Amino acid sequence: MVLFRRNRSILSYRFFLSYWKACLILVVLMLLGGAFAAIASPSTIEPLAAAQQMQRELKVMVDTLWVVIAGCLVFFMNAGFAMLEAGFCRSKNAANLLAKNLIVFALTTVAFWSVGFGLMFGFGGDWSNPAALDNGLIGLHGFFLNGIDNSPETGQSYRGVYQALSWAGIPIQAKFFFQLVFAGTAATIVSGAVAERIKFFAFVLFSIFLTSLVYPTVGHWIWGGGWLYKQGFWDFAGSTVVHCVGGWAALIGAILLGPRIGKYKEGESLALPGHNLALSTLGCFILWLGWFGFNPGSTLTVDPGAITHILLVTNLAAATGGISAMVTAWLYFGKPDLSVMINGILGGLVSITASCRFVNMGSAAFIGLLAGILIIIAVDALDRLNIDDPVGAVSVHLVCGIWGTTAVGLFAVGAQTESSFHFAPYLEGPRQGLFVGGGLEGFNQLLIQLLGIATVGLFTVVASWLIWSLLKIFIGLRVTRESELRGLDLSEHGLQAYSGFMFKSDTTHELYDE
Repeated sequence: MVLFRRNRSILSYRFFLSYWKACLILVVLMLLGGAFAAIASPSTIEPLAAAQQMQRELKVMVDTLWVVIAGCLVFFMNAGFAMLEAGFCRSKNAANLLAKNLIVFALTTVAFWSVGFGLMFGFGGDWSNPAALDNGLIGLHGFFLNGIDNSPETGQSYRGVYQALSWAGIPIQAKFFFQLVFAGTAATIVSGAVAERIKFFAFVLFSIFLTSLVYPTVGHWIWGGGWLYKQGFWDFAGSTVVHCVGGWAALIGAILLGPRIGKYKEGESLALPGHNLALSTLGCFILWLGWFGFNPGSTLTVDPGAITHILLVTNLAAATGGISAMVTAWLYFGKPDLSVMINGILGGLVSITASCRFVNMGSAAFIGLLAGILIIIAVDALDRLNIDDPVGAVSVHLVCGIWGTTAVGLFAVGAQTESSFHFAPYLEGPRQGLFVGGGLEGFNQLLIQLLGIATVGLFTVVASWLIWSLLKIFIGLRVTRESELRGLDLSEHGLQAYSGFMFKSDTTHELYDE
């Protein structure tokens, strides 16, 4: 019995000793953990605040990566335009078209960086007083990308001169790059409509003026917080800002240049077929792919619901545009013309660009379908007016851009409210369209869209006419008849895209490659 008690006491003592050792180790670990936490992060930052900060930084990184990738897709559209235009035109002018589409982005980069971006998004009032009213017409700060800016801070935390882009939580460099590739698209639209007869230097100068002055002014009105934005005009990804501006400038250039030699004879339009529809088809596929960055990338943020919806409606409008153009051409011309299919697809893409965030799938299908039909009507109308557009740029970008901008006022589903939900909900955007139950508000939205179309058209026509006319007076717009017949590759660049090959170079079927 005594031995049992003694052993029990020893066991109790050992248990007590082990217990305190464990407690002591635990206390030491806790103290070390607290010291490590104090050293690892400032004492003023709570764990929850640190987690929230990390979450914000991660979102900035993901959003920036998305915008850069989307911008690269849009940049690649330059290759699409180059292939499309070169294939639609004759072989003797292929190198000239490739040169124009290559250099135009370089020109745009310098012009938009130095002047255009500041005019488009620079705050139009006193940058030191954010409460000051913007003048609504043009930006006055932020040239050479040197304006004060603390992006990716947003909302009330934003401090800088690029107020119109303060909602996007990405660095200003990413915002600039994405807007730059859009400006380049507007400039390259002009190239196709004036192809095969314009002086290379005249095109270069016009591109500089377009991307540094004309395009940024319209962009400020709509995307830069200007007067049209304040009126409630909406153009999500650029049916008006990009495509109508480029289309109007192209139309004026084509009118002032006049038609190509041999295009019209005794009131009849003669075909001057392109030399390589394989190139044009490849260009169409590249542009189709690029539009998956053009429209969804305009969210400037990773919003899975918005991005996937925009992607689908964009693709659907392209598909219905191509199908309707094919069927219309089949019925009208008796054959399913490949060039018409290509332009029908592009017309569908242009037409959905303004409304891709604001319409449902059914409306997108109809918007693209009507665009494919409008392509045929527009091409025929321009031919009747003896306006020569070798690649159909005016029909695709201007006509379908106008239709797409109008469609916002007809088919927008309306902003989301607490008691409503749409397939593509948006908190800020156009009112419910006239054709989807918008009533009086829808009619008012339609009027605002038409006002924007008219004012942008008037401004761009006047500005483009002035620039083209001045260029015509001082340096001339059109190459000589001899140069045009010989081909712009040799006359303007002193080289050939297909050296060593023999081609019939104009409608007289004479060889000028010797």
